[in-house]
Amino acid sequence: MPTALITGVKGQDGSYLAEFLLGKGYRVVGTTRDRSPDRTLDRASDQQLILQIRDRIEIVETDLLSQELVEDLLRKYKPDEVYNLGARASSRDLWTEPVSTGNLNGLTVARILAGIRKIDPGIRFVQASSSEVFGNTAETPQTEATAFRPRNPYGVAKAYGHWTTVVYREQEKLFACSSILYNHESPRRGLEFVTRKISRAAAMISLGEEKELRLGRLEARRDWGFAGDYVRAMWLMLQQSQPDDYIIATGETHSVRDFCEAAFAHVGLDYRDFVLEGVGDCRPAETGLLAGNPAKAHRILLWKSTVGFQDLVRMMVDADLKSIHDRRTLADQSSSAANRS
Repeated sequence: MPTALITGVKGQDGSYLAEFLLGKGYRVVGTTRDRSPDRTLDRASDQQLILQIRDRIEIVETDLLSQELVEDLLRKYKPDEVYNLGARASSRDLWTEPVSTGNLNGLTVARILAGIRKIDPGIRFVQASSSEVFGNTAETPQTEATAFRPRNPYGVAKAYGHWTTVVYREQEKLFACSSILYNHESPRRGLEFVTRKISRAAAMISLGEEKELRLGRLEARRDWGFAGDYVRAMWLMLQQSQPDDYIIATGETHSVRDFCEAAFAHVGLDYRDFVLEGVGDCRPAETGLLAGNPAKAHRILLWKSTVGFQDLVRMMVDADLKSIHDRRTLADQSSSAANRS
């Protein structure tokens, strides 16, 4: 039974990856900074999906900002594979805490790779990089050879993590890969992200619990895929004979307006009756058109996305509808119990 260590197991990607690796027969160890490891790992949803596998994974509270604790982790659990998914990702925090973003998203990569080199150079490592490294790019679609031009502290930190991975692969001969992930969504996405704001609002408005949704630029475009597909790509990278870097993307872009239209149409509504475009909600520094060319991943990993844009939107809206329905049912049951007493 191989052992996989997942940093950031409580996030969207971590929970999908943990489920995937369990299905492959792995022993899964996940790190968290949370002092309540038994609560749901699926913070974006009321459904607590991760609790279905809570008793099958080992959750370790640790601090990835400590070199000593990172090395202790590697010595104790002796992982065959390390997936570094832990990161500060919310766009609302991109500029408010740039130092901590750089420390967690960037320097942690160096701490883990230095620990692997010291303790067991045979450990295979994959870094969850981001399309944000391309930032204000002049080239669309982007390939693995496209120049980095990050536009915010998150992108800068991810670029540092990417190049640290490359250096340890080339100079120290570690099996270290960087997965340049484009926007990937799911029902487990946090409510601070625009896709989840839209799916949640469509569900709430259709059920009469909200009246409108305020967003930034509706014409902003992204390459959106399904998170479950993207964690599978990271696993495939570590099964190859040689380590390398790969763009993981759908190769298609859609606008925020497209997402709104699909989400509201799924519940029988016209988004134009409910969505308000407000300049004040825009990100402080927009990127160029980020669209990935996944040809290398298709060719070498034999990986392709399986969930299309429309299906992804419907999946997210349906999950939010179910979440609201479950909440209402629970409230009704509590009310009935109180009346009987």
